[in-house]
Amino acid sequence: MSLKEHFEIPAKYKLWSMILMGVGALSLILGYVLYGNQDGGVRFWSALLHNSVYFLLVVNATMFFYCATTLALGGWQISFRRVTEAISASVIPIGAITFVILLCLVMGHKTIIYEWLDKDVVSKDAVLNGKKGFLNPSFFIIWTTLTIGLWILLGLKMRQISRSIDDAPLSVEEGKAFTWKNTVWSSVYIVWFALTVASTVPWLWLMSINAHWFSTMYSWYTFASTFVAGIALMTLFVIYLKNLGYLEFTNEEHLHDLGKFQFAFSIFWTYLWFSQFMLIWYANISEETIYFKNRFEGPYSGIFYLNLVINFLAPLLIYMTRSSKRNYATVTFMSVALLFGHWLDVYQMVFGSTIKGEVMLGLFDFGIAAGFVGLIMWQTARVLAKYPLIIKNHPFLKESIIHHT
Repeated sequence: MSLKEHFEIPAKYKLWSMILMGVGALSLILGYVLYGNQDGGVRFWSALLHNSVYFLLVVNATMFFYCATTLALGGWQISFRRVTEAISASVIPIGAITFVILLCLVMGHKTIIYEWLDKDVVSKDAVLNGKKGFLNPSFFIIWTTLTIGLWILLGLKMRQISRSIDDAPLSVEEGKAFTWKNTVWSSVYIVWFALTVASTVPWLWLMSINAHWFSTMYSWYTFASTFVAGIALMTLFVIYLKNLGYLEFTNEEHLHDLGKFQFAFSIFWTYLWFSQFMLIWYANISEETIYFKNRFEGPYSGIFYLNLVINFLAPLLIYMTRSSKRNYATVTFMSVALLFGHWLDVYQMVFGSTIKGEVMLGLFDFGIAAGFVGLIMWQTARVLAKYPLIIKNHPFLKESIIHHT
């Protein structure tokens, strides 16, 4: 069998990625003209925060998948590992954009987003005053810089290790050394991921929009939401490449496992969604229920329930059977639905706190999202085209070829 090892970016793919990025740039300009000075620019900055953080966490989730499966000594995903690597490379441009946006919010003193930036308010507020050791511009900027910087550097290191074996087969000892190096650096990444995505970053970037409110499940909830979306994004690229005749060693067995990941973590997300909501609703403590007031009963109630339908009921009912997870059309539909559903989830997390009186979901939000989608398409394809799609010399490649689920 003649393998198609090198990806050639189709002209239509290039065109669509450029169009989407153009739509994003145009939306940014028009959004600033229309909303940049309206009510302090809350609409404009909320949309930028929502989309940048969501898409950054989604592409970064693919590197978490990469490192987690490495530590588990998993071999089934090796046949499409270069897809995972390529998507994770989008952390570089999206991380830079997110950093600039967060820096503008803090250095620009955007109290419309982060109330704790107002020193006068903090000094008169016992709750905010008690959190000022954590919620202050200096800590925010330093920790954000370290977070995004190390995500980029550790991702680069993991991809560098992977590409180091492209040129020649490995001896038994070289294979052991390669596996050990992968394990060590994956461990470093996982630890940093736990210190950021699984704890501090959602507190700083998202939960501090409601600085009086807190939830011990918030970070895990954010992780689960963006991890499901990350798996969905990875699945879409795998299917796209399969349709073009690439990834010959990837088959319905691998697709089945990707579907199982989507199904399992959709249930995990629902467990966290219900646990967070149920405990707060049952306790009925005013400082806790305030977060859900306008989401459960107010203007965001439609999105609140739609969120549950798309992200829980749809994968539960559609992915229940074995055959559905092996059907390319079904998995494609569900992957797109989950990416959109969790985009809506993060939308209500941000806008439900910054603009409480009404839902302002419109073309501007979709335009900004389109820009990030185009950027992911462009960066992922660019990286895919640079290196062989198949890691021929990986010690676990045979395990991936004969994988059966």
